[in-house]
Amino acid sequence: MSEQSPASHDVVIVGAGFSGMYMLYSLRRLELRVVVLEMAEDVGGTWYWNRYPGARCDVESMEYSYSFDEDLQQEWEWTERYSAQPEILEYAAHVADRFDLRRDIRFGIRVTRAWWDEDSGGWVLETDTGEVFRGHYCIMALGCLSVPRRPDFPGLDFFRGPWYHTGLWPHEPVDFRGLDVGIIGTGSSAIQSIPQIAGEARHLTVFQRTPNFAVPAWNRPLDADEVRKIKKNYAAFREGARWSHSGYNCDDAVGPGLEVSDNLRKSEMERRWQIGGFTVLSTFDDVNTSMEVNKLFVDFAHDNIRSRVDDPETARLLSPTDHPFGTKRLCVDIDYFETYNRKNVTLIDISDDPISHITPTGLVTEGGRAFDVDTLVFATGFDAMTGPLLGIDIRGVEDVSLRDSWEAGPRTYLGLTMAGFPNMFTITGPQSPSVLTNMMSAIEQHVEWVTDCLVWLQRHDLDRIEATEDEQDAWVEHTIAVGDETLYPLANSWYVGANIPGKPRVFTPYVGGFDSYRRICDRVAGDGYRTFDVGRVEPRPRGKGGASGGTRTPTSGWKADFESAASTSSATEA
Repeated sequence: MSEQSPASHDVVIVGAGFSGMYMLYSLRRLELRVVVLEMAEDVGGTWYWNRYPGARCDVESMEYSYSFDEDLQQEWEWTERYSAQPEILEYAAHVADRFDLRRDIRFGIRVTRAWWDEDSGGWVLETDTGEVFRGHYCIMALGCLSVPRRPDFPGLDFFRGPWYHTGLWPHEPVDFRGLDVGIIGTGSSAIQSIPQIAGEARHLTVFQRTPNFAVPAWNRPLDADEVRKIKKNYAAFREGARWSHSGYNCDDAVGPGLEVSDNLRKSEMERRWQIGGFTVLSTFDDVNTSMEVNKLFVDFAHDNIRSRVDDPETARLLSPTDHPFGTKRLCVDIDYFETYNRKNVTLIDISDDPISHITPTGLVTEGGRAFDVDTLVFATGFDAMTGPLLGIDIRGVEDVSLRDSWEAGPRTYLGLTMAGFPNMFTITGPQSPSVLTNMMSAIEQHVEWVTDCLVWLQRHDLDRIEATEDEQDAWVEHTIAVGDETLYPLANSWYVGANIPGKPRVFTPYVGGFDSYRRICDRVAGDGYRTFDVGRVEPRPRGKGGASGGTRTPTSGWKADFESAASTSSATEA
C-alpha cells in the first residue's frame, strides 16, 4: 500500500495491550471506523512480552481487571491473589475473544513514523511493513514499560552461550538445568525471576549494582468466600478503587507517622507488612513526604531482610541505603531474600566495580574480576514512560518533532495530550498517575475520558482538539511542583529516567493522587474543554499558540480543583 492511498479510519490506535483493547471496545460503541496497529502477534501488551520465570502482577487479581462489563467480571475466575503472567495473558485473550476485538487489530506491524497532515486534518502513520494508515484521530496506547533497555555491554556479540532479556523473553520455556547462570540487575523483574532460576540452575550469580526494597506478597490461592464477597458488591468495590489515592482498595492511613502513639505506629507497620503488597505505602499520610517517617520504614525493611538472610554481609548488601523507602518502584517478593540462603546462589556487588565487558565465557568487571557463566540474563529494565512514544518519529503541526519538543523532558497536558499535536491522545502518558497507580484503573479512566471527549466534539460539530501551550506549561510546572513536595525525586529511579544514560532527569509520573487527578480531568471536561483549542479542521495557516479559528476561553480551572481536592488527599503513593 503506498503513501498516496493510505487506509483511512476515524481513529488509529497504536498498541493492543489492555489500554488499546479497551479503547477499541469503547470507540466501536460510537460506531467509529477504528484500526489497532500492534507490533506483537497477539493481544496482551506487556504481558505478551514479559514471560520470564516468576513474572507476576504486583496488584491483586481482583483489582487488576476490567470493570466495564459486569458479566465479564462476574464470570472470570482468578486463581491466585497475585496473578502470574500466563493467567493474565489468558485473560487478555479471553477479552479479545469475548468482544471479537481481533478483527480490527493488525498484528505484527510496528509504527515507525506518525505525522499530522494539516491539509486533510488528520494523522498519517507509516509502518515497518511499508503500509500507511490515516486516521482523523490518533491514540497512542503504548504502555509505560514497553521498551526494554537492551544490554549494550561491549563484547556481548562474542558471548558463546545464550542470553535473555526479561522484557523480551522467548515464548518457549528456557531450561536452566545444569547451567551456571548470571543475572544482571535486581529490580522488579529480577526479584521475581531470581528465586525461580535459582531453583533450577546449577549455580546462579546475581550481579547487583543497587539493591531494592521489597515487601512480601504472601501470595496464595484465592479463597472462594473472599471472591464471592467482592463479586457480590463489585460495583462498590470498583468505585472505591476509582476514587482512591492509588487506584485500588487498601486500608486508609492512620494519620501522620510521628503523631500516633509508639504502640500504634509499630503495630500498624507490622500489620501492614503481614498483609503484604502496596498497602504498606499508605500506612501513614507522610510516608513519602517526611524523611523521618520514611526512615522508620527503611529500618523496618532492613530488619526484615536481616531476619530472612542468614549471612550478615549478604543481608547488608541487599539492604538499600541510597534512596528512601518506596521512592523507587516498590517490589513485591515471593521468597526473594530467602533465595540467598541457597548454596547455589552468589551475590556479587558491582556498585563500586561495575561490569566492564562481556567475554565469550562470561564477564569481567572494571576491577578485573572475571566470572564464567553458561547463560546470561539481563534484568536491566525499560526506557520507561517516554521511551515508547519517542521510539516513533512523531511530528505535529509545522513538522515539529516530539523528540525535539521533549529534549529537556516530557511536556504534556494531563498526560493525555500535547500542544502542537492536535487530535492525538496518549493513554497513561507521562505526567499522569499511571505507574503510581493500579494501571487498570488508570487505563479505564483515560479511555473513558478520551471517549467522552470524542462524543462531546461530535455533538458540538467539532473535530479538532489540541492542548494549548499555556495550559500545558502550567500542568508541567504543577506536576513537577507536586513531585518536589515528596521524597520521590531523591531516588535515581526510572521514574526520573536515571536508568537511561543521557535521558533528562525529570520526575515523570503525576504523584498528586489518582483521586485528585480524576477530579481535575472531570473538571476540564465539565467546563467544556475550555483549556483546549477546539474547532473545525480546515486548511489554514498556523501561528504559535493554537489552531486559528478554534474556540477557547483562557482558564486554569483544574488548578482550583486540585487545590480543593488536595486538601482531602495526601501527596503520597498509596
